[in-house]
Amino acid sequence: MSSPRALPAPSESVIVLSTAHVEQALAASRVSCRKRVILPFHKQPDELLHRMFNALQPGSYVQPHRHLRTRKSETFIVLRGALDFVVFDEHGAIALARRLTAGGPEFGIDLAPGAYHSFLVREPDTLVFEVKQGPYIASDDKDFAPWAPAEGDDGVAAYVAELECALRNSAHT
Repeated sequence: MSSPRALPAPSESVIVLSTAHVEQALAASRVSCRKRVILPFHKQPDELLHRMFNALQPGSYVQPHRHLRTRKSETFIVLRGALDFVVFDEHGAIALARRLTAGGPEFGIDLAPGAYHSFLVREPDTLVFEVKQGPYIASDDKDFAPWAPAEGDDGVAAYVAELECALRNSAHT
């Protein structure tokens, strides 16, 4: 049985974000085979604004993607832990890379539509508050990068190792 990609949204009409929500999301990410889980605060996929906790563990692979067909902006704010956020050009070269750390000098990214992006989780129990435009329609939400392996493919480990090397040698961090 596979673990869920997302937990059920809280049912209240007014949600006070709490440490209970944080712990619920992080606990689910620790046992997820994907090493990450979403805790949405929006109630339906067709809502026009999506708000969520993205709970992440090191080793989670997020295939580089962009939101070109649906033209969605996104904002990511690291509330706990750290990650390396990477923006790529059309060919897969690193255009920008930043270490985002909760409480650090750089802790978030606001991303315009159409930019290929991904991130590498640097600390256990990393928690991101993510906001993006809806609605969510799985078939056209993401344009996956053709130069990066899909989640679960045999080439993921080699790709991540190459990305790690490129980040170490990057002038963009």
